[in-house]
Amino acid sequence: METFPTNWGRWGEHDQLGAVNLITDEARARGAAEARTGRTVSLARVSPIAPLHGGPMASMTAASTGVQTIMTFTGDAPMAMAEVMIVTTHHPEITHLDGLSHMVADGQVYPGMPRAESSGPAGVRHGAADAFGDGILTRGVLLDLAPGGALPDHHAVTADDLDAAAKRGGVEVRSGDALIVRGGWDRVTAGDRALPGMTSGAVRWMHDHEISLYGGDIGDARPPLPGDVPGALHRLALTRLAIPLLDGVAAAELAQVCAELDRYTFMLVVAAPRITGTTGLPVNPIAVF
Repeated sequence: METFPTNWGRWGEHDQLGAVNLITDEARARGAAEARTGRTVSLARVSPIAPLHGGPMASMTAASTGVQTIMTFTGDAPMAMAEVMIVTTHHPEITHLDGLSHMVADGQVYPGMPRAESSGPAGVRHGAADAFGDGILTRGVLLDLAPGGALPDHHAVTADDLDAAAKRGGVEVRSGDALIVRGGWDRVTAGDRALPGMTSGAVRWMHDHEISLYGGDIGDARPPLPGDVPGALHRLALTRLAIPLLDGVAAAELAQVCAELDRYTFMLVVAAPRITGTTGLPVNPIAVF
């Protein structure tokens, strides 16, 4: 851990974008050039809802809309519905973007901000997910680690695995690219099975290739991989390298389209809602071919 590389200080002591700084104008233009046919694929999970009919968590303040007031007090209205949504952002069923304040190392968050200065009862002041509110646009690269199948239980994903997948896909990973990984897993439905996950060596590979963003249907192994850093993806990639994470990506359809087109690069667009002060936000990442 002590010798693992770090991006703390690389882009200044007040930076909130981390490895997204690697998406230069050139990298962004390279990503935009991948949109050749206009075909799109969502990388977001289809997330179920659990309705709340009023109750203590429904908004009853002066900030309620007129629609909410009518629905609450009369039960009838000329419009269909006005929802109050309560979202548990880091739930595995929600595809979400982890902000750089999500993980703490030795009482600090990237790039060395004391936790007490980063966040408090009123929310996150430094390193919130809405730092990416202008959107992330770059070239996305899919590395399919188990074409047509799934990784074995508790498989330790190494740098060699990533290199082999890049070779199969015929892609050269470049600085500023977003890395999307398919392992063929769904941790929501995996039950008690041991999940595969990224090793510290795989995370170092991301640093060496200057990856700007990671997303995958696998993340950290469960339980931790023997002899490796527990939670390497969150503790190393997110915290030390400041690589934002797209957690809970749905990669199956993307892999099908890439195989159909024999093309494993695409324009990736991630738009984070401008909801301030959170450690993560739900997103709908879109791959454009």
